Amino acid sequence: MGKQYDRSAEDLGNIVGLEHVNLQIADQITGTLFYISGLGLTRDPYLMTSVDNMWVNVGQSQFHLITGTPQRLRGRVGLVLPDRAALLSRLERMKKPLEGARFAFVEHDDHVATTCPWGNTLLCYDPAPRFGRMALGMAFVEFDVPVGTADGIAKFYRKAFDTRTRVDKSKAGPAAHVSVGSGQELVFRETDAPQLPYDGHHIQVYVANFSGPHKKLLERSLITEESNEHQYRFEMISDLDSGKPLFQIEHEVRSMRHPLYARPLVNRNPAQTNRSYVSGRDAWVADAMMAEMDDPRTEARQQRFDRVTRRAAAE
Repeated sequence: MGKQYDRSAEDLGNIVGLEHVNLQIADQITGTLFYISGLGLTRDPYLMTSVDNMWVNVGQSQFHLITGTPQRLRGRVGLVLPDRAALLSRLERMKKPLEGARFAFVEHDDHVATTCPWGNTLLCYDPAPRFGRMALGMAFVEFDVPVGTADGIAKFYRKAFDTRTRVDKSKAGPAAHVSVGSGQELVFRETDAPQLPYDGHHIQVYVANFSGPHKKLLERSLITEESNEHQYRFEMISDLDSGKPLFQIEHEVRSMRHPLYARPLVNRNPAQTNRSYVSGRDAWVADAMMAEMDDPRTEARQQRFDRVTRRAAAE
């Protein structure tokens, strides 16, 4: 019969995509410095182009950054970004423009930990087998949850959303891992640290079976908004048997018939500049960009750009 495969390794579960994380930020200029100039992400050129809400593309996911009282995600967002050296160079250049904010970054063995100007933590990883084929994207959102809740949270998603879950107890603090798309997870890691108050930030997911989870949530009075025919929201993850609240985070749940499902997102090549321009490389194209990172001419262009930048700063 030929080679035998583990067919379950290809299963996604009912949640097919983590599309965005929604956070309020104090102002769009500071947000642009961090998310666009620092991280090298791309402001969506077509939607939300005013100064009250910025959509920032990262692969096939987004940050939605609304002007308002800054919000804190109680955990971390994990991004896959290519070219760590270029990332560190961009972040270094943001030290002066973001002086006085909570901006910071630290390089670790397998990632770069960054702090946004309002205290949110983003972990930036190189493309790796653990992230599948993702070369640019939002790999996970990890939340800090109370001790004793990981098993119940995993059961909630498995039973209510019919998606793949597991509880990892091999590290400090058991963690529920919930599949929310190809190479994407929600992670709920137990901690005995005090819980920050929930301030209304939210995540958005797409599901294939739209009505099934809705029925189960409605039966338990967990639906908080009937948005439209393509979307509903809920806020509380609870024990499905006892009804005990486990963790609060608003979910914007969309069907695959939603008009924005699978909308192509524009992602730029952040290595392009007016001083070291390469024709035909404006857009991010995974195979081409990964090959360019291995091209010695890329390093030469970056070194040339850094010299020009330092000279301009000195003047």
